[in-house]
Amino acid sequence: MTWVTTRAFRRATVLPAGLCLLGVALGRPDLLAVAVPFALGTLLSLRSRPAGAPQAELVLTGNTVTEGGTLTGTVTVAADPAAICVVVPAAGPALDLETRPAVTGAPATVPLSATALRWGVHTFGPVRVRVFACDGLLEFPERALAPKPVRALPAAEPYSSRTPVPRPGGISGIHRSRRAGDGGELAGVRPYRPGDRLRRIDWRVTLRAREPYVNATQPDRDAEIVILLDVLRDAGGGPDGPGALDAAVRAAAAIAGHYTHQGDRVSLVEFGPRLRRLRPGTGRRHHLAQLAWLAEIKVGPGGQETLGDRLLATGMLPPGALVVMLTPLLDARSATALAVLARARRAVVAVDTLPEGLPLRSAGEWSELAERIWRLERDNTVGRLREAGVPVEAWRGSGSLDAVLRDVARAAAAMR
Repeated sequence: MTWVTTRAFRRATVLPAGLCLLGVALGRPDLLAVAVPFALGTLLSLRSRPAGAPQAELVLTGNTVTEGGTLTGTVTVAADPAAICVVVPAAGPALDLETRPAVTGAPATVPLSATALRWGVHTFGPVRVRVFACDGLLEFPERALAPKPVRALPAAEPYSSRTPVPRPGGISGIHRSRRAGDGGELAGVRPYRPGDRLRRIDWRVTLRAREPYVNATQPDRDAEIVILLDVLRDAGGGPDGPGALDAAVRAAAAIAGHYTHQGDRVSLVEFGPRLRRLRPGTGRRHHLAQLAWLAEIKVGPGGQETLGDRLLATGMLPPGALVVMLTPLLDARSATALAVLARARRAVVAVDTLPEGLPLRSAGEWSELAERIWRLERDNTVGRLREAGVPVEAWRGSGSLDAVLRDVARAAAAMR
């Protein structure tokens, strides 16, 4: 690409040329005198013609931002000092661009900033750059800087739970195991057996019973948590408020952050046609990987295959793991998968993420009656799941799962 002339150049050349022609044809020297300043001004402006092509670059300070945070960057334009730069930024619909189009001299560094309105993977750009030289007589063809991907991490809601996780079976953690073993939690006394350590002898009970007794303890174990996110259907969202998928992603971020920080192994599975999975892990680094994984979730209805059997067949759900499924229960396959997991004697909890007060999709004559029938059918599905042994609880933030986790722990103990 090279410099091209603008409309101003054509006006600056046509007007003096026309005046000169008229002056010669009509014998009017005054018209020639009027054309001379225009011609001289054009020639003086063209003396500062730039030699090379301008260079532009879009640089972001980072490609990851938390939901509601601000993303910053700069557009650097390297051109002739006499040039004029016009920078017009753009961004995706989920990024609120705070920078307006800027006109500045060259070389220029234009700061950019945008606020992430929603989690997900968005695009920052494209940024269109135009450079003018020779007092606007020459223009370099418009350049569109390629958009750059930006990952907006979901904002985790405050969540805490003091209820122990059923079936802890790791190596070390904060959950009390139901099996006896070496640990710091006293579970009673029992007769001495060969192999017991002498320091565990309870001398008071031994003196009373006239035979050796030792302290029985329960070890502390970590648990494995599998968070299933239902991506088959979504409801709500947009200007009316967060949708079902928004609630599920933010709840998953809160639950995963809570258990990951206390030392449990947490894995994430996308309940959809792809069955995308994040391996189990713990610690702050793994939690950042969880947030990045959640930002890439998309709704995908897929076919009509039975996803519950696929989950068990692929081995994504370890036998002793606590399965927390975040679902709006808008697809029959979600309820079927929960029933399949309950019949397989898995510790499963269903978290209802359907927002309250969803507006009607249409304002027809039978819309309100159809919604009432749909809600009755959905309540019937929830009741059948509870009868099958699947606790269903609506997501209400911190502590909303304590009651159902206690029920799951009792059921797991009774089953054992």
